[in-house]
Amino acid sequence: MTKTKLDVIVVEELDPGFRDEVALMPGGENIRKCYACGTCAAGCPVTNIDDGYNCRTIIRKVLYGMREEVLGSKEIWLCMMCYRCYARCPQQVNFTDIMRALRHIAVRDGFAPVEMLAKEDDADKKAQTLRRDLVKAAAAGKKPAAKKQSTKK
Repeated sequence: MTKTKLDVIVVEELDPGFRDEVALMPGGENIRKCYACGTCAAGCPVTNIDDGYNCRTIIRKVLYGMREEVLGSKEIWLCMMCYRCYARCPQQVNFTDIMRALRHIAVRDGFAPVEMLAKEDDADKKAQTLRRDLVKAAAAGKKPAAKKQSTKK
């Protein structure tokens, strides 16, 4: 079996102060309460569409001190900030705010290229516009334009 970087954790490369840094950020206070139950991942809409994304894994990596791996990953930019994980978390860890803190640290410490941030803003605007339109259509009792239902039986 070939080992990958994910299979081996090199203790000398860990930053034990990373979890404390995240815990000091607004919203990061409860990160140490996580006991990896998986409720966050079970309710996450991003996990449903991306097999590589797992909120529980991100929190574990923060707690282990895997600073560069977390801040340099694309996964911290995939969170939709929907707060479903927080609503379901028995420990009220508030993963959404932890992701916000991780993004802040990534930008501050140069892990997020400027062109990537611009693309992220554009994607967020498009996603929010689509979400708004779907919610408005549902509230009005209309079928969304994106998925027309056939009237043939």
